[in-house]
Amino acid sequence: METTRRETLGMLGGLAAAGLMASSASAAPRLGSAKKTLYWVATVTPCNKKGDFDPGAMADIMAWHKKCGADGVVVLGTSGEFPSFSTKERRFVTETVMKHKNGLNVIVGPGTPNIIETTELAKHAKDVGADGLLVIPPFYFNEPPLEGLTDYYKRLMDAVDLPTNLYHIPGTSEVSISIDLLKNLSGYQHLAGIKDSSGSVDGYKAFVAAFPGLNMRCGTNNNLEVALENGMGTILADGNQFSAKCANIFKAYRAGGDWKAELAKLRAAQRIMREANMGANTYATMKYVLSLEMGGPEMYARTPMPQLTDAQRTSLKAALAKVNAMG
Repeated sequence: METTRRETLGMLGGLAAAGLMASSASAAPRLGSAKKTLYWVATVTPCNKKGDFDPGAMADIMAWHKKCGADGVVVLGTSGEFPSFSTKERRFVTETVMKHKNGLNVIVGPGTPNIIETTELAKHAKDVGADGLLVIPPFYFNEPPLEGLTDYYKRLMDAVDLPTNLYHIPGTSEVSISIDLLKNLSGYQHLAGIKDSSGSVDGYKAFVAAFPGLNMRCGTNNNLEVALENGMGTILADGNQFSAKCANIFKAYRAGGDWKAELAKLRAAQRIMREANMGANTYATMKYVLSLEMGGPEMYARTPMPQLTDAQRTSLKAALAKVNAMG
């Protein structure tokens, strides 16, 4: 029986309502998870003092986030210092994570500046059982035209049908994810959504309004209110230092409790740590605080990121004690 226009609109839901229907989009998107309003940690990639990836520490990190109540992790994103690792190392990191999945939803970042390596890493992620992809646009060339970005993502999504999220972090990548780009890709059932790490409130609201049927995950906690009020998820680097506090926000949300009070606790903890960091490098800070929380050996940033000084370690350790005393 021929599908009527009314039936097609019903299947497309929010995409059609936004005027973003594509002729080949005839089913609900594959979001890569059973629910949308979930908390993923943008996990660090642990290294030893020599700068080598530490698979034992990665296993401990996965167990830690599971214990803290995270729903999933994003591997080899910005917090994971992905450009500082070779493609061979990135495969090993992904394989290590998948061996210690512990029931967590795992999204892998396969992005590189070229489509060949990006596709190879995406295929590898699918082969080892990842639940989804977070794909930064090809970086170095500032703001490639829409036509070129559309071609890049179509080539990837034609080759790998794993649920795919586009990574909007223009302050770092120098390449924006736009509503028009998402519109051009809306015919793919495995277009899952985005991660918006721009920090723009108005920009994030526009994404959510345009694509209510996808998972428009926020990547900065200043947009958490908008995300939760619209049933979207989040991917937070804050989870490296405050995994349980982040998880408590979502636990309260799903229980119909006061999730805004839990969000206030997270922000109070962040203020304490910011005031104590003494100009410390972000990646080194996240790894050091996480190592203190887990009670394991110190984890180190990878070059070119600088390590902490002894004074910074002392200050951060004292600040963490204040945070933990808050409960």
